[in-house]
Amino acid sequence: MPEGKRSPNHPLRLKAEMIIAIRDYENVATHRHKEGIDFVATQTESDEKILIRVITKLRSSSRTVGVDVINEMVDTMKREDYDKGILISERFSTAAKEQMRREDIQIISEDFTPRLGPVELYSKMREYIDSLCKAKCEQVPEKKSDCKGISEGHHTCEIRLISNNASFHFERGWVNLLKQDFNKLISMRNQSIE
Repeated sequence: MPEGKRSPNHPLRLKAEMIIAIRDYENVATHRHKEGIDFVATQTESDEKILIRVITKLRSSSRTVGVDVINEMVDTMKREDYDKGILISERFSTAAKEQMRREDIQIISEDFTPRLGPVELYSKMREYIDSLCKAKCEQVPEKKSDCKGISEGHHTCEIRLISNNASFHFERGWVNLLKQDFNKLISMRNQSIE
């Protein structure tokens, strides 16, 4: 993907959307900025206002988030009265990581995502699958035979294929593959609403 493009299915954006889904954040709004996208959400139980900033395009050629980006986020959080912050990018400098720890901003990078268990991933994925089925076929199948996503032993529906794969991955506890399945569902949902 060219450096300037902003895809609704950028891997870092998908990571943000997965965290939003798993943590049941509500009232999600998005705002683009020159370096990426901000998600503004509230936490269901506490009504805390959360800023999730995704950096997909840096001004520097190193593609590493530095302290200046952290300071900009801290200023935004104070100015707009956010209770929590999460910053997602490919890489962070050591000084940026230290600054984020001091400011209590959660770090998420290509290499680090908060631990997600297979049960929480799979149960949230089921909600996405049901929603996509309803949008595509105007109903959520009650049993396998209600779904027309398989014909003569072949998958004819990508939602059904992802659903079957996710069931298999869940049974085996393969969290990384479940995350990939979830990203595919988020991508499908994004394409349907774009």
